[in-house]
Amino acid sequence: MAAMEPVYHEATDRTPEVAFDFNAGTYRLAGESYPEDAASFYGPLTQGLRQAVDERSSDSIEFTVEMVYFNSSTAKALMNIFQILEDGAEAGIQVRINWCYHEDDETMEEFGEDFSEDFAHADYRMCPTS
Repeated sequence: MAAMEPVYHEATDRTPEVAFDFNAGTYRLAGESYPEDAASFYGPLTQGLRQAVDERSSDSIEFTVEMVYFNSSTAKALMNIFQILEDGAEAGIQVRINWCYHEDDETMEEFGEDFSEDFAHADYRMCPTS
């Protein structure tokens, strides 16, 4: 099994910072996300994550989301990502998701709570920050 190259993208005004280290099992999305074409932005990330989970590139995964804003197409991409993580957890990978939001941001808190309902196997944590 070939090691997968990490993916790193600096945040832009429309896309989040991306730090995906497939072999270490650490993943982070941070910032704002309303890309022109969410499918082309998130597609390769989703495919890489799926491959990492299928190949069990690591025994544990920690996925951190620190979004301040995202649009509906990003929400769909997050749902796809979270489904892959839940599948991995069900298959025995130790998966932790950290949903980080500013404690005053009720919108992001509610999104985090909504997403949490999709998980039965992964360890999903709400992480308010000040």
